[in-house]
Amino acid sequence: MSTIMAKNKTKKSNSNTIALNKKARHEYTLGEKFEAGMSLQGWEVKSIRGGKVNISDCYVFMKKGEAYLLGAEIQALNAASSHVICDPVRDRKLLLNRKQLDKLSGLVERDGLSLIATAMYWKQCWVKLEFCVGRGKKLHDKRADIKDRDWARSKERLMKHDKR
Repeated sequence: MSTIMAKNKTKKSNSNTIALNKKARHEYTLGEKFEAGMSLQGWEVKSIRGGKVNISDCYVFMKKGEAYLLGAEIQALNAASSHVICDPVRDRKLLLNRKQLDKLSGLVERDGLSLIATAMYWKQCWVKLEFCVGRGKKLHDKRADIKDRDWARSKERLMKHDKR
């Protein structure tokens, strides 16, 4: 009698998220969201597929009417080609249309706002960057947010306890 063994199938993650910037909500008051494609090299895409990305200390800046991502770290794979020079923290151009670029440059130059990268994710086969317009928080703003969050948490506990 022969037995057929089923192959172990690994579940593929449904999440398209590559990297998140969790510090952004704590450090900045975030406003309008934007989505942009990125100009990447081949080795960078391979590293992104391997999950070797860090966007915790990166931001978007405007230079000569174009948007660039500064400070994003994409580590090269160990099996990278020897003829390719890998710079893990190079400036990467963001692909936006002219109307979006004009709007962003106006927000940054006139209003003094910052552009903070919040997430990197896959959209079909393309790597997209989500960034928000934001203003830096002062220390007392951060303390107020923590106080509000703690109060909301304890209020939920009280409501849950009262229902029982």
